[in-house]
Amino acid sequence: MTRPSIRISGRRIADDVPPYIIAELSANHNGSLDTALRIVEEAKKAGADAVKLQTYRADTITLNSDSDDFQIKGGLWNGRTLYELYEEAHMPWEWHKPLFDHASALGIPIFSSPFDNTAVDLLEDLNAPAYKIASFEAVDLPLIKYVASTGKPMIISTGMADAGEIEEAITAAREGGCKELAILHCVSGYPAPAEDYNLRTIADMRQRFGLVVGLSDHTLDNTTAIASVVLGANLIEKHFTLDRNGGGPDDSFSLEPEGLLGLCRDSKTAWAALGQIDYGRKSSEQENAQFRRSLYFVKDLSKGDIVTADAVRSVRPGFGLPPKRLESILGKTLTEGVCFADPVLDHLLK
Repeated sequence: MTRPSIRISGRRIADDVPPYIIAELSANHNGSLDTALRIVEEAKKAGADAVKLQTYRADTITLNSDSDDFQIKGGLWNGRTLYELYEEAHMPWEWHKPLFDHASALGIPIFSSPFDNTAVDLLEDLNAPAYKIASFEAVDLPLIKYVASTGKPMIISTGMADAGEIEEAITAAREGGCKELAILHCVSGYPAPAEDYNLRTIADMRQRFGLVVGLSDHTLDNTTAIASVVLGANLIEKHFTLDRNGGGPDDSFSLEPEGLLGLCRDSKTAWAALGQIDYGRKSSEQENAQFRRSLYFVKDLSKGDIVTADAVRSVRPGFGLPPKRLESILGKTLTEGVCFADPVLDHLLK
């Protein structure tokens, strides 16, 4: 069976290479281009593989209405209208080129989640190397097809989507021309409790859809993300900020630089620990093998004596015969004399 893989800016993403870590800038610029540029810098320092933006304006993602349908009730953004939230949170389109240029100078790929066709057009002008479809847009099949028509690698988040809707999104991407596709298991809560993640779904997604699979993680620490690697996540996306107390709409559930550094480090450690099926002795065990148990004489004996049960014990270290040989050597005759603490060896017995 062919191992599913995609490439973003030359970096291969699959289960035989370390997980690909995406630092989601989202709304954590908090209205400052300088802050956004610094987030890109800190993501690079932490070891992230890519930075991701969100490309929309308030009027491309919702309507300027305060009717009941457009009111946010409950949760982190309770009491605001959708338009108000997105007006505050959006990344000004004129910031995209400086951010793309800055990321290029630093040597870290940058791409985005477009929320309508005009956003795709903007990102194409900037030669974005890949595209991400956000969970809320996974049901927008025309948008998915338009993104797929660029021929770039695509990542689709699946928060709130059932298996049928995920299949529809995948089909739309394929019909649109996408050749390299990954999907992210996601819980669209902000923040999301770890117990909602049901990480065993990742293994099922890999088998069911035959694609590169990852995790979009909205929990408050890295435990869920690290655990996802063990279950087959090849990509991990986490929101990233300079200061969790910065007051922006996404700050409170985002990683700070130390947390992103830990995610980049520990996810790679978890991946390396997976290894392969191997029942053999490992390199780090070689020197300790001498301390396994083996058979030793526990009293002095002369040539011609019979080996009895009270003359031999299984002890550490491991330079004698293995303990499984005990029954077979009892009653044997010694070919030469032995002393207390001598190892039991074949040439001493007949």
